[in-house]
Amino acid sequence: MDRLIVAAALITVAAAVAFLLRRRRPAPPTQPRWRVPTQLDRSEFEGNGQDWLVAVFTSSACQSCERATAKAAVLASVHVAYQEIAYQDRKDLHERYGIDAVPTIVMADGEGVVRKSFVGVPSATDLWAALAEARAPGTSPEPDLGRPKS
Repeated sequence: MDRLIVAAALITVAAAVAFLLRRRRPAPPTQPRWRVPTQLDRSEFEGNGQDWLVAVFTSSACQSCERATAKAAVLASVHVAYQEIAYQDRKDLHERYGIDAVPTIVMADGEGVVRKSFVGVPSATDLWAALAEARAPGTSPEPDLGRPKS
């Protein structure tokens, strides 16, 4: 009986210590959330008459922007306009749409509603799948690719 009381006491003390140590652990550092526009004025971009726009916000100081533009440029078609917006050439658009990280890729419909977006360099497969899903919902096995974050 004495052993049972000692064991119960040790378990209680261990649980209390674990609880206190867990509470003392600092919160994780904040994670950056890059802003991505949710609406574009299509008249400010090329291909205003096309159904879709793939716009890549870049900078000449960005080493990964070249890879992003190479992957996104191949999405251009009769129905999809493609435009690279370099900060050095169109600082006004970067500021107007609050672009604070490059490369930022947005896929907007004919009304300018951003349906898909990527910050950084996505894979070519992810870009193709995201545009296909935006144009015809239900066509991609990963429909959340490029989904704008709330």
